[in-house]
Amino acid sequence: MSWRAFAIAAGIAVVAIAGAAAWRVGTRAASPRSSATAQQQATPVTAGTAQTRDVPIYVEGLGTVQAFNAVSVKTRVDGQITKVLFREGQDVHAGDPLFQIDPRPFEAVLDQAKAVKEKDEAQLQSAQLDLERYAQLLPSGSQTRQSYDQQKAQVGQLQAAIKSDQAQIESAQLNLDYALIRSPIDGRTGQRLVDVGNLVQTSQNVSLVTITQVRPIFVTFTVPADRRQGIRKAQAGGQLKVIAYALDDKTALADGLLTLIDNEVDVTTGTIRMKAQFANTDEPLWPGEFVNARIVLSTRRNVVTVPADAVMQGPDGPYVYVLRDDDTAQRRAVQVAASQDGISVIANGLNAGDRIVIEGQYRLTDGAKVQVGAPQQADLDWRATQ
Repeated sequence: MSWRAFAIAAGIAVVAIAGAAAWRVGTRAASPRSSATAQQQATPVTAGTAQTRDVPIYVEGLGTVQAFNAVSVKTRVDGQITKVLFREGQDVHAGDPLFQIDPRPFEAVLDQAKAVKEKDEAQLQSAQLDLERYAQLLPSGSQTRQSYDQQKAQVGQLQAAIKSDQAQIESAQLNLDYALIRSPIDGRTGQRLVDVGNLVQTSQNVSLVTITQVRPIFVTFTVPADRRQGIRKAQAGGQLKVIAYALDDKTALADGLLTLIDNEVDVTTGTIRMKAQFANTDEPLWPGEFVNARIVLSTRRNVVTVPADAVMQGPDGPYVYVLRDDDTAQRRAVQVAASQDGISVIANGLNAGDRIVIEGQYRLTDGAKVQVGAPQQADLDWRATQ
């Protein structure tokens, strides 16, 4: 055999040995890879537990917060403002002074009215004495009946004049009182609209400041008109609780009571207006802001609940996937009594404590193997920590 033929045979032998070694390594690795593939066939899901809780039944509507009372303070007399006796945004009580209008013209008118009354009272006293003398002289004929009657009429005129004088005094006193503008209600002042030194007149109809009462406070909102009968039926058992939520529909702001169901339906929107009153002690509600108002009609006690997303709809009705002890999913039909706020109330089909799939159920079939993963949000009650 030549040297060239020997080299070719040796190369063929080396290739054969390398192929055999590669085949052995591939055979050894096949078993773990097959096992990993089998493990990947388990569908990853997140599990939760059916729970019992009290679930309120409510009607919800969008509304606005309104002041319990709102007053636009205006002047009732003409004059120049000499003092401002409050701070913007200050809490005031009924009767607290707000503005001082120059009182001197009104004091002068009052003094004049009092002086006129004193003059008329003096004249009345003199006329009454003359009337008494006429009455004594009338029987003797020293005075005629006509003179007596005229004196009596004069006394009556002076008495009427004094009553008029008293009315003028009261009117002048009232204008003087109006010169000191006071708060008509308890509430909070807004922005001052007129400064010191300005001349104000009743004919101008200018607002000086607005005062709003925010404790208590109202929320006015609308609900679909077809919910009216249910609300009235529930109201027959007593005043209904209303909860005001922020616009995120999650943050509860305050609890109040329903005070008004409007007397007609808005035909353009098919809604009816409602009003609720809130104590607003810590002032979580502010006039003009938008809130979601919920009228609590009743409360379902100790009912089985699950996340609404865990309930799926099939041709035969709603169902959920229940987890067996061997981590396989069982499709189970349920009867949903109600769904709201992401919660479904289960009337039949589940018991409290049943483990269910709350995420990943759309990839499951009945009897499928599952791999329960850690929850993404551990603070949710529904999700079980694995």
